[in-house]
Amino acid sequence: MLVGTGLLMLPIAKAGPGGASFMEALFTATSALCVTGLATVDTATYWTGFGQVIILALIQIGGFGVMTFASLISLAVARRLSLRSKLTAVTESKGLGLDDTRALVLGVLKMSLAIEGAVALVLSAQFLLGYGKPFGEALWLGVFHAISSFNNAGFALFSDNMMQYVSDPIISLSLCVAIILGGLGFPVIVQLRKHIDNPRLWTMNTRLVLWGTVLLLIIGTVFITMMEWNNPRTLGGLDWPSRILAGFFQSVQTRTAGFNSIDIGAMDSATWLGMDVLMFIGGGPAGTAGGIKITTFAVLFFVILAEVRGETVVNVFGKRLSRAVHRQAITVVLFAVALVAVGTTLLMILTDFSLDVLLFEVVSAFATVGLSTGITAELPEAGQVILIVLMFIGRLGPITFASALALKSRQLSYELPKERPIIG
Repeated sequence: MLVGTGLLMLPIAKAGPGGASFMEALFTATSALCVTGLATVDTATYWTGFGQVIILALIQIGGFGVMTFASLISLAVARRLSLRSKLTAVTESKGLGLDDTRALVLGVLKMSLAIEGAVALVLSAQFLLGYGKPFGEALWLGVFHAISSFNNAGFALFSDNMMQYVSDPIISLSLCVAIILGGLGFPVIVQLRKHIDNPRLWTMNTRLVLWGTVLLLIIGTVFITMMEWNNPRTLGGLDWPSRILAGFFQSVQTRTAGFNSIDIGAMDSATWLGMDVLMFIGGGPAGTAGGIKITTFAVLFFVILAEVRGETVVNVFGKRLSRAVHRQAITVVLFAVALVAVGTTLLMILTDFSLDVLLFEVVSAFATVGLSTGITAELPEAGQVILIVLMFIGRLGPITFASALALKSRQLSYELPKERPIIG
């Protein structure tokens, strides 16, 4: 992050005279490395080709690093457990097993490059043949947006982000495919590649991520499309196929990507609130998406379901969840809620923006989404520092926090008497 900041402060990185300020460079470097997408300056016009290459390199390093880091931590957790827990982890913990780290890192690298290369090829061809861009420019646009989308970064080389391509299914759906694959996570993609024709061999993690992703994408698409259908400033001015495409596109972006094909700032505040929930949940673990993760949300859902039914254990897909997992999920969610609440409160003290706008910005930063109502550049430097901290914690905090909880085990040799407080 510091190296990226220094490089972006060089005069060669900024279009026009002089170099970028420290805060502009720091914010951009953090957003790129944490694969968020929030920006205080226009990526397309403010930075030179050199600056854009630095941003792209930070996105690639950040996405690759997070996937590798999360996967390696899961292996470390598995190795630190007891033999019985270790064997269970091999079967259930993200489908990784106890492979050597070299094979794991190479696997992440090969998968990333393969998906990015395929998406870049499609995008470059569309920019070249569909829009008449020169070959070099089309190739650069394809490569940049492929890497930005797979790593769920949301940086775009157009001043209006992707709004000019709102009705283009090739560009929109190509970006969506890359975003969804990046958000599934490395373990899920590996397991699908090995056992896509035999769902019985899928781990609980894979099933939760796949079912959660499908359901949330459908819910998000229906919600956003219905809420904005008659809004003349967003979907209202489009024909009905473009409205559905744009609604799906924005639903995918809440998986923590951050591109926008319609004006986010012109949306209804109720739509923002629904998107807040989707962004907060995020994508799959050990992937490029942020948020509390689909698996964490799913565990809480099944805990609530079991409690409502009066069941003493929580069963998911024919397996029983450990009580330790219940506590870990609750702790991670409360930790995330506290960060969002504190961040929103501080921005309300520092600025005059309304609660709905600031909450959207804070959730977007913490969940490393990158969607914005357009206030990022207008925040004071203290407010931008708050977003920087949220992006950094949101990118690495949940991973390390959940892993620390999994590794921490304290056996008491006694039990205290039970007493039940009044709930509700």
